[in-house]
Amino acid sequence: MTRRYWNINLKEMIEAGVHFGHGIKKWNPKMAPYISAKRKGTHIINLARTARFLSEACDLVFDAASQGKSFLIVGTKKRATDLVASAAIRARCHYVNKKWFSGMLTNWSITKTRLSQFRDLRAEEKMGKFQHLPKRDVAILKRKLSTLQRYLGGIKYMTRLPDIVIVLDQQKEYIALRECAILGIPTISLVDTNCDPDLANISIPANDDTMTSIRLILNKLVFAICEGRSLYIRNH
Repeated sequence: MTRRYWNINLKEMIEAGVHFGHGIKKWNPKMAPYISAKRKGTHIINLARTARFLSEACDLVFDAASQGKSFLIVGTKKRATDLVASAAIRARCHYVNKKWFSGMLTNWSITKTRLSQFRDLRAEEKMGKFQHLPKRDVAILKRKLSTLQRYLGGIKYMTRLPDIVIVLDQQKEYIALRECAILGIPTISLVDTNCDPDLANISIPANDDTMTSIRLILNKLVFAICEGRSLYIRNH
C-alpha cells in the first residue's frame, strides 16, 4: 500500500469535534484502546489513533482508486443525506443515503433487476413514452419512479458489486456491514465509542453523530479517492 501525506492534523480534528465519544455508560469495551480519557461523563477518543487509521484508510482508497476500483458510500442519517450524496458525486462513487434494503448486496441479482427496471422507466420518461398513457397509469409509474429514485438513485449506475464500502455509522448500517462481511467486500467504518471496531477492515475511531466530524472524515477519504482517480486517468 502506498504511503502518502493526507494533511491530517489534531487541531483540525479537535475543532470538528472528532474526539467526542458517547457517555461512559454507553461504551463498548472493545473501544478501550481508542479512548484516551473521560470528561464530564463522556469518553474522549484518542485522536492519535484516529489520525493513524484515517491515514491508513486514505492510503487504501487511494491505491484502489488508482487501479480503477469502485466504491460505495453508505450513510443514511437524515442530517447526513446531502453530505453523503455531494461527497459521493464529487468522487464518482456509488452511494446509499436514504435506506439500506436488506439483501441489497447479498441478493445482488434482485437488486440488479430493480436497477434495470429503474433505468428503463427513466429512459421511457425521457423519451416521452408516458405521454401516450392514461393519466392514472402515468401517476402510478411516476410514483414508482420517484420511489426508485429515492432509494436507488445513488446506485443507479452500479453494474456490479463494489470493491470497497465506506460506512459512516456502524450501528445504523450494521446490516450493510454484515452483507459486506458475508461477501468478503473490504469495509472502512467510522466507529464511535459505542461501536465494535472488529466489524470493519479499517475502523476509524471518531464522533459519528456530529456533522462537522463526519464531514471531516468523509472529505479526507473523498480527497484520497479523487487523487487516486486522477492517477488512474493519467495512466490510462
